[in-house]
Amino acid sequence: MAEKRPPRIGENPLFRGTIISIVLILVALVIVAPLIVIGVEAFSKGWAYFATTIGQADTRHAIFLTAVTALIAVPINTAFGIAAAWAITKFDFPGRRLLLIAIEIPFSISPIVAGVSYLFVYGLQGLFGEALQSADVKILFALPGIVLASMFVTAPFVARELIPLMQAQGRDLEEAATSLGASGFRTFFSVTLPNIKWALLYGIILCNSRVMGEFGAVSVVSGNIRGQTNTLPLHIELLYHDYNAIGAFAAASILALLAIVTLIAKVILERRGAGRVRRPSLAGAAQKPETLT
Repeated sequence: MAEKRPPRIGENPLFRGTIISIVLILVALVIVAPLIVIGVEAFSKGWAYFATTIGQADTRHAIFLTAVTALIAVPINTAFGIAAAWAITKFDFPGRRLLLIAIEIPFSISPIVAGVSYLFVYGLQGLFGEALQSADVKILFALPGIVLASMFVTAPFVARELIPLMQAQGRDLEEAATSLGASGFRTFFSVTLPNIKWALLYGIILCNSRVMGEFGAVSVVSGNIRGQTNTLPLHIELLYHDYNAIGAFAAASILALLAIVTLIAKVILERRGAGRVRRPSLAGAAQKPETLT
């Protein structure tokens, strides 16, 4: 008599239906419903009112400041992520694991705490406050502070996408290129970059999305000065506190649209293989992924 196999988890209709229903209900209530409300309320008074609201000077400045912050912070964090991933996966040095832990710190610290810490570093009573004031350099309540806070909260995104992929790919291809006389930059652009390009773009998209949507850290270091240091998320809160709900929803719809575009780009890159850990062959030889030591 054949041994009875244990039932599979998906064979119980009641259990399967319950789990799927819970997930669908939570997605509808927590994710889909707020997006629908934003879109409906933003255009509740028509396209003309929406365009007028977005065209206001303070809103336009908030959009401009958000874009400028992203244009500065994202390239810097991209370069940092590539350098960090390269150092951690391609070199052996003391403190490599400590560096990996340090890169993850922004994920475990509240953005507001990060913003407050910048006050104690660059504020008038902070570590470098007197020196910056004597040099007439303004960090806080200005664009530099906003960029620094945005860079802090988004620092891990590119590195986090690249490190697992580059670790799995190992060092063989780079070492082979180096042995053939290629310089470090030539090795990166000719060997490493083609193998990580999709994961890199994936990390850049996530980093850009978080920069544009960051609220906590930026709210502390910007000073919330209307028309000067308000990014788009801060401006949305300001409009809401001014009892301009339609204007707040109109501004929020821009961030919601950004989220949708980011999601579409994410799906496209995932289909192209971004973030999938693959190890290219070297002269047809199969190699085992390296691990951090």
